[in-house]
Amino acid sequence: MRRLLIATAGVLALSTPAFADTLQEVTTHGIVITLGDMDIDVTYTPDGKFTAADGQVTGTWKIDGDKLCTTSNFDPNESCVAYPTGKKSGDSFEVTGPQGSAMVKIK
Repeated sequence: MRRLLIATAGVLALSTPAFADTLQEVTTHGIVITLGDMDIDVTYTPDGKFTAADGQVTGTWKIDGDKLCTTSNFDPNESCVAYPTGKKSGDSFEVTGPQGSAMVKIK
């Protein structure tokens, strides 16, 4: 379980989207991050907070230009990663950040 939580925290650094259309979709609908054989559900709220891994990972998010930046209870350092533009609910794509790569699907 600890491994899952650490992986979730690391992946959240990767799960941060870019331009307004994609950012709006991600923060409105949430995402599912696939890391290996794990699917991690991430839910964003309008007040700038998010939860993941059944509430075991919590944190804050903010949009910074073309990126979404996050901090969490597992990594208080802010991490920002750009996502591709033009994505909408149901789309899947790969993102790459300081922690590596992950597949993201917008719910």
